[in-house]
Amino acid sequence: MGEDIVEVGTASGILEAEILRGLLESAGIPVCLSHEAATTTYGLGVGPLAEVYLLVPSSRQEEARQLLADYRAGKLADDSEGVG
Repeated sequence: MGEDIVEVGTASGILEAEILRGLLESAGIPVCLSHEAATTTYGLGVGPLAEVYLLVPSSRQEEARQLLADYRAGKLADDSEGVG
């Protein structure tokens, strides 16, 4: 039997979800996205039907949660722009 999958966060639409998926995958964390079919069928970008759940293996959940928290707090911003 495989490892449990847990939700580590939500995104407000598929575009944000894909950005967050890229962030997590760049850190080597496998990610699955789960959302209502209406999100893609109707192109919903707001409201409860547009929510996308980020799912990762339970063994990577703490790392994923911290990375998402750092991203949302702006701690991953590139401060080198404009320097020099």
